[in-house]
Amino acid sequence: MLDGEVDFSSAQGGGHVSLPGMLEAGIKGQIFACFVLSERHPGEERARAEAMIATVRDMVAASQGEMAVVLTAGDLERAFSGGPIGALIGLEGADPLGDDAENLRHFFKLGVRDVIPAWKDNAFSGTAFGKNTLLTEEGVRLIELAEELGVMVDVSHLSDAAFAKVCEVAKKPFIASHSNCRALCPSLRNLTDAMIRKLADRGGVVGINLSSAFLDPEFYDKTQSLWKEFMSLGQTSEEKKALRKKVRELPRPEADWIVRHIKHAINVGGEDCIGLGGDLDGISSMPRGFETIADYATIPDLLLQAGLKPRQVEKLCFRNFLRVFREVLPR
Repeated sequence: MLDGEVDFSSAQGGGHVSLPGMLEAGIKGQIFACFVLSERHPGEERARAEAMIATVRDMVAASQGEMAVVLTAGDLERAFSGGPIGALIGLEGADPLGDDAENLRHFFKLGVRDVIPAWKDNAFSGTAFGKNTLLTEEGVRLIELAEELGVMVDVSHLSDAAFAKVCEVAKKPFIASHSNCRALCPSLRNLTDAMIRKLADRGGVVGINLSSAFLDPEFYDKTQSLWKEFMSLGQTSEEKKALRKKVRELPRPEADWIVRHIKHAINVGGEDCIGLGGDLDGISSMPRGFETIADYATIPDLLLQAGLKPRQVEKLCFRNFLRVFREVLPR
């Protein structure tokens, strides 16, 4: 949105997520990710993130009352009780904080209520596509400060070693907002069964990612060389667009892969630890039948037809995430 590539106000605006699509699907809460990597915006991380936050606020202001920024648990509860759609602002990677966890206080004042310490290895944490390094001392401070302020700790993208350290440090529930089951698809972005169990034991929630490459192991295998090329330094924006196009042209998996991951996660962690975390507009391919956020409306029937109970479907679609955010956000 900030770069003018997506028109959020239009269902044909070029993105997965749009206001008309959210209204059509009955979406009542959505995390909007402010994604800033130091290597892409060196020296401008803070300003870039501030501009993204301002863009989300402009989007909310233009919604004519259909959306509201979520700052407290009460704000989110209102969204699910007939109020405007709740827009949660997140930092996808803490690069905008520089190397100082204390800078989270500034972004908290701007409305940030979800933080992923790192998308790529940084001063706070190792990541799934990095060197499997731990949460650093500054990363530990970031977790502690997030819990003090009422910012959700989000472990999607973290390395296995960093995840283990979060389990040691965190005192409140935390989430993996957009991760799947590694037992079904071997991407390091997915969680092992032991990780799912630990997160569930802490009262957290895993948001099932709709990326074909995190759902289907065959699709994952086909995209590995493209992903390594995409992640390499020196790629121009045009080259990256070309790589995304190649991914979009691959045959897409069936939607039952979504169900498989959900059922597996329930078997491992129980029905209270699973939600929906599509990673929309952060991914290049979704299963067949999924094009935009409007297609979320098909998920309840998909799950019911697969044998899940209505109670479980409600938990998956909103109650689990609502519970954990209600517990963590400021009152």
